[in-house]
Amino acid sequence: MSERTTVTNRSKKSAEAIVAVRRRAEREGELEDVPLEDARHQKPGQPGRTVRRQGEAGSEAGRDEAGSARQDREGSGREDLLGQALARENLVLAWKRVKANRGSAGMDGLSISDTADYLKTHWSRIRADLYAGRYRPKPVRRVQIPKSTGGRRELGIPTVTDRLIQQALLQVLQPRIDPTFSEHSYGFRPGRRAHDAVLQAQRYVQDGYRFVVDVDLEKFFDRVNHDVLMHRLSKRIEDKAVLRLIRRYLEAGVMHNGVAIERHEGTPQGGPLSPLLANVLLDEVDRELERRGHRFVRYADDCNVYVRSQKAGERVLRGMRKRYERLHLKVSEAKTAVASAFGRKFLGYSLWLNPWGHVRRAVAAPAIKAFKRRIRQITRRNGGRSLSDVATELRRYLLGWKAYFLLAQTSRVLRSLDEWLRRRLRALQLKHWRRGTTVYRELRAMGAQRRQAAAVAAGTRRWWYTSRGELHKLMPIAYFDRLGVPRLS
Repeated sequence: MSERTTVTNRSKKSAEAIVAVRRRAEREGELEDVPLEDARHQKPGQPGRTVRRQGEAGSEAGRDEAGSARQDREGSGREDLLGQALARENLVLAWKRVKANRGSAGMDGLSISDTADYLKTHWSRIRADLYAGRYRPKPVRRVQIPKSTGGRRELGIPTVTDRLIQQALLQVLQPRIDPTFSEHSYGFRPGRRAHDAVLQAQRYVQDGYRFVVDVDLEKFFDRVNHDVLMHRLSKRIEDKAVLRLIRRYLEAGVMHNGVAIERHEGTPQGGPLSPLLANVLLDEVDRELERRGHRFVRYADDCNVYVRSQKAGERVLRGMRKRYERLHLKVSEAKTAVASAFGRKFLGYSLWLNPWGHVRRAVAAPAIKAFKRRIRQITRRNGGRSLSDVATELRRYLLGWKAYFLLAQTSRVLRSLDEWLRRRLRALQLKHWRRGTTVYRELRAMGAQRRQAAAVAAGTRRWWYTSRGELHKLMPIAYFDRLGVPRLS
């Protein structure tokens, strides 16, 4: 009996030694290097079957279907998450995603194509540094983009190499962490989108919860406390190598005007990991609201809690302030309020009540103002572009805008926007023709009668006033359909 036990123990030790040697070989880069551009994506095995991985993934068997959140959580301490992130198949998928997202170069000035050439000769060293814990991400490049509601939003653009590594980490971490998030969270999650959040908010209001606690966090991505975030993240994953690498990304700093600025808080928008980390931090507030039985919807740092009275909303807001303070986050006093759910903006939409008591969706007033501001920029009459060029730019913008606001149940408002847009295009065309003789000649060529053409030509230099009336008949909706300008209604 003792001899059998001795043989069994020796077998276990031999197996552990083989696995240890194999992992050491992977970390020292002894396995085959495959350039990202030349690697082929291999088809996954059949669901439920065990697939043997090669190359950087090592020889350990891995299942190609995601386990439950509890299984992932219990096994995360034993899993080599960094090895899975740097596996050949995962890197190929990450590179395809980075290329598809395009984006500009980081502080090193290397574009996506330049980075592809760079990685062909330097990836082995980078991978070895990642395994050894020596890798240091480069500072992000600070850029500012205009907000749709005015003002500017600050973004941090990592280098393409760091975007690749972050994307590879995201593809491994998200299937494990995302199932642990609240069902009331909709932002930056697979299979969820802003439309789902808007529809859920509409259902709450239709059920009688007519007051909303509209909470907005002040400069959320700039105020994330690194220690608090890493503590919450360590509860979900236990791979110290991955935690160390994520911490270094948080502390990478910002390059501004050629000067590297250290960062002690915040997770810059622009990196693939930032949305996941934001949800990790804010999930604590979601769970507290769930324990209290509240009806709420959260999309990133925008959280709406729906209640039945003003007093109840104020009580909820006091509790949320305390919870956010524990996370070292600050509530924006200017944007946070307890108010009627009708007319309050949420993700560009607002809600209204029709005469039959049904809650309906509309494009929020600030979103309409932002739309008109953008249309004025595209159709400005001193741009020096032809009407067809303007129509091409309008098509790109309008198709995206229409796809996002397709839930709007206000056809009359959309028709009025259509009419306003076409009138601006008519005024733009008049400005291009400028002289009355040119206007007369061009309108006659379009088939206008002499009386019609003369009436329009007489109103030159009053572009907006003249763009209605007879010109409306000569340049109808079908005219702009032929130019490719999409209709909103």
